[in-house]
Amino acid sequence: MNLAIPSELQEFVDREFATGRYESKDEVVVEALRLLKDERDDAAAGIKAGLADVEAGRTQPLSEAFSDIRKEFGISGS
Repeated sequence: MNLAIPSELQEFVDREFATGRYESKDEVVVEALRLLKDERDDAAAGIKAGLADVEAGRTQPLSEAFSDIRKEFGISGS
């Protein structure tokens, strides 16, 4: 497979390869794709878990959720 990589991303690949952590520039791209796949898989799993919570009735009113978030992060407000 041949890929057309924009110059700013090619520069990134070149810099990553130059670190010596990768044996080839292809390995840099493969690792990037692996990380993207993991991110997407994690997002899908989170959505599925959230939907399962809704199905099981494990929810709370939005106002309570916002209140909990404000408390957790020390944010004042109504």
